[in-house]
Amino acid sequence: MKKIISIAFCFFLSCVILTCCSTNGEPFEEKNYTSNTEIDEIKIDVRDRQIEVSLSDDEHVHIKYYENSKEYYDIKVSDENVLMMTGVSDKNWTDYIGIRASDDNRKISLQIPNAYLDNFTLSTTNEEVSLSALAVTGDINISSNGGDVVFEELDVGNALNLTVKNGDISGVVVGGYDDFAIQTEIKKGETNLPNKSDGEKTLDITCNNGDANIEFTKK
Repeated sequence: MKKIISIAFCFFLSCVILTCCSTNGEPFEEKNYTSNTEIDEIKIDVRDRQIEVSLSDDEHVHIKYYENSKEYYDIKVSDENVLMMTGVSDKNWTDYIGIRASDDNRKISLQIPNAYLDNFTLSTTNEEVSLSALAVTGDINISSNGGDVVFEELDVGNALNLTVKNGDISGVVVGGYDDFAIQTEIKKGETNLPNKSDGEKTLDITCNNGDANIEFTKK
């Protein structure tokens, strides 16, 4: 009887695996979004996606991404000119068994005009966030749970908030050391930044199980 039960269980498990593999075989399609209205703020909240940010050649926001019927994005612009991009998953539990999407299909390429946005927020998991040199008039907020945050020269009007778990933070901030009130919370890692309360702008760094290395540069 035990042998029969074992054979039946193995047969059932094999069917589940084959079903999952065939479900995950649906190809991803490249999509492109270009803003046709004024954008004052961007908020991107996704999971398991690499985010790469660079400068736009015009005054529009451009996004290149990949999706299928199981994994796609909700992109909309609010009445307050806030562009929101949210990851959506219609997967069943069986869809999580099988082949993972390729690196290219899990990448979001975002282009924004320089010194054009008031605020800028990015959040992802298990992947890196990388940014070229850019400026915003208000705040930049970036978080990655399971990946690095890497950036070139970031210029903020008010505050730069960086949060990483199981990853490192590294980059250059435009301005002088004395321009920023600095708050750091580092667990199981190291940083080259002290805590200091004086400064017209705010630099807030939270890093759990990783290092934070930030340099400053004048314009």
